[in-house]
Amino acid sequence: MSPKRGIDRLSALIDRFRIRAFVAQGPEDPIRPNLFLVSNAYCSKGTGMDELVFRPRGEAEGIDIDAVVVAARVELGGEGAPLALALPREVRVDLCQAPALAAVATVLRDEVESPRCGHQAAVDRLCEVVVIRLLRHAIASGNAGGGLIAGLAHPQLALALVAMHEAPERAWRLEDLAEVAGMSRTVFATNFREIVGQTPGAYLANWRLIVARQEIAGGLPLKTVAGRVGFSSAAAFTRAYQRAYGHPPREDRKAMLQAAE
Repeated sequence: MSPKRGIDRLSALIDRFRIRAFVAQGPEDPIRPNLFLVSNAYCSKGTGMDELVFRPRGEAEGIDIDAVVVAARVELGGEGAPLALALPREVRVDLCQAPALAAVATVLRDEVESPRCGHQAAVDRLCEVVVIRLLRHAIASGNAGGGLIAGLAHPQLALALVAMHEAPERAWRLEDLAEVAGMSRTVFATNFREIVGQTPGAYLANWRLIVARQEIAGGLPLKTVAGRVGFSSAAAFTRAYQRAYGHPPREDRKAMLQAAE
């Protein structure tokens, strides 16, 4: 199912959970790379071509290190970030089948092989662009079996997901989300659960708490955080947070402050 044009499926996620990349400086670099540009793939068109391998969980086993042109550590927003959890253990793309990815990968390879002024900043940022294009490719290919990526690939469910991502504070009802998606209430609820893997209400509740954790890390008062993610009071927010994470938000606030000292 090809994505509908005109929907920005990723910006709300990327704006909140910034993608950061750090290119390894050598085999002894301790950054634990999870993105690899490998120069041992054979293109079906009969020419040699790079292959891109991304392992969001950080495993590097089975990678032919001798064939790696670029190795980088990519962070998709930290622990619990939706994009990190949405991707499979490994994403592997033959770049001869993905020209948009191949274009930026070619520039990245040139920067690595012929370093010039601003080399480190250039390769780090190019790796960030590579991952954004990789996410686009994963959505556009429609190969995700289920979960957030599959939901974002759906031309109608994506509208509801983006609406929740952009406005978690809104008192979304099932009817509202179905209307945004242009579907009947029943069809929307059924398709959302089958494709994304949970009900719209459960997804929204989880998204609100993910956003809340980030806001808490930013030092905002709990009452302010509660309002920003759609809770009527700090007490209601605290109860939901406790149920989800097993401890009240104040404990996370305290731990984050201690870590910053």
